[in-house]
Amino acid sequence: MLDERIASLIDSYAEEYAAMLTRWVQVPSLKAEPEDGAPFGTAVRRMLDMAMVDCETFGMLTHVYDGYACDATLGDDAQEPLAVLAHLDVVPAGDGWETPPFTAVRKGDRIYGRGTGDDKGPALCALFAMRAIREAGVPLKKPIRLILGCDEESGWEDMDWYCDHAHMPPVGFSPDASFPLINTEKAMIHTMAEGTLSPDGLQVKQLWTGERMNVIPGVCEALLAGGEALAGQIRAWSEKTGLPYTAEVTDEGVRVTALGIPGHSAYPEACRNAIGMMLVLLRELGVQGDLKTLADAYPLEYDGKALGIACADEMSGPLTCNIGILHVRDGRFSASLDCRVPVTADLDTLIASIREHLPGLKLVGLSTTPGHHVPPESELVTALLAAYHEETSLPAVPQSTGGGTYAKVLKQGVAFGAGFPGDEDLAHQANEYVELPKMILAAKIYANAMLRLCRA
Repeated sequence: MLDERIASLIDSYAEEYAAMLTRWVQVPSLKAEPEDGAPFGTAVRRMLDMAMVDCETFGMLTHVYDGYACDATLGDDAQEPLAVLAHLDVVPAGDGWETPPFTAVRKGDRIYGRGTGDDKGPALCALFAMRAIREAGVPLKKPIRLILGCDEESGWEDMDWYCDHAHMPPVGFSPDASFPLINTEKAMIHTMAEGTLSPDGLQVKQLWTGERMNVIPGVCEALLAGGEALAGQIRAWSEKTGLPYTAEVTDEGVRVTALGIPGHSAYPEACRNAIGMMLVLLRELGVQGDLKTLADAYPLEYDGKALGIACADEMSGPLTCNIGILHVRDGRFSASLDCRVPVTADLDTLIASIREHLPGLKLVGLSTTPGHHVPPESELVTALLAAYHEETSLPAVPQSTGGGTYAKVLKQGVAFGAGFPGDEDLAHQANEYVELPKMILAAKIYANAMLRLCRA
């Protein structure tokens, strides 16, 4: 088990951890327009500066990289460090919160707020683990470096900048997923599909849903040209399908709302995409042209079958597909496409199929990210799994994910916590929270893992 001195220290930090997480959550570190010294906006820069002050308070050697990222190192910086990569930016709050999303609210052992679980809470678990190792005076054969990025939820410009201006260690983990450990991350295909509205068929006057392609939207609203007859069709479709739609006749037309189940695009199994619901309805009501093409290619599914890209492999599981953004403006529309792809799949073949199934639509900003796999027999994986099992007595078997973490930046990196098996996963959803005792346990697991890999 973990050295009793370190375990006791981490236990003693519980209330201090809660207070620091509260301060961090109260900074709405959402990506915004760049300013001098703040490439992702002033709120993100404020969060970065706060994190650095806290790291320095704990005795870490710190460095800020032009507002893109920062790092905090424990140990002799002349040696190759173990990297721990986390992020300080968050996704927008979205709808459905029962507490103010950027006012961390504590209810018993739970702390609610955007970023508690993704990823400020886990980042602090790693930092408090490092603090305990330092205060216990444990000698290290290699340093531990906590790297905090500021653009994980968007384009990862932070990691590009860090790799260009600092040394990225080759081995480490990202506390940005779940335990026991994720050693396989799917590849990704991201693009925006653009098309024009047809003058024929159903007319969509307004539709503006989604801000991030990696979020499964829970609500989609549209204004359609029509009156009571159209509203009746919508209500009848809702009754027929059992899907929750509402329709209200206004002076401007029919305002329709589709109510889905929100979530993270990497984990669509328990969600229902409200944009997908809206597309299915629009097709039923007679929409024509490019928007019908999009509806045909995304008929409220997440396996990519209608796009001709459904596939799976034993290592990483099935492909998933999500539309997180659908905007209609000035007779045109744009829709995001976020595909999480098995590591053995051929990305060029899948992209060709997407183009084939979206004739007439233009794919803009097309990008791919390769898959990532670390062998389960590697020293990194075996050490981290041993630390997890030792602290929890739970089975420790590596897993795969459709999520993308900073582990992909490392030559040999894995995602490691801080969610536990059976936990409610509310990342990118309303009412995100962490449980304080589990975060303290995660800090102990991280300390155990760090010492296995770095202790002299």
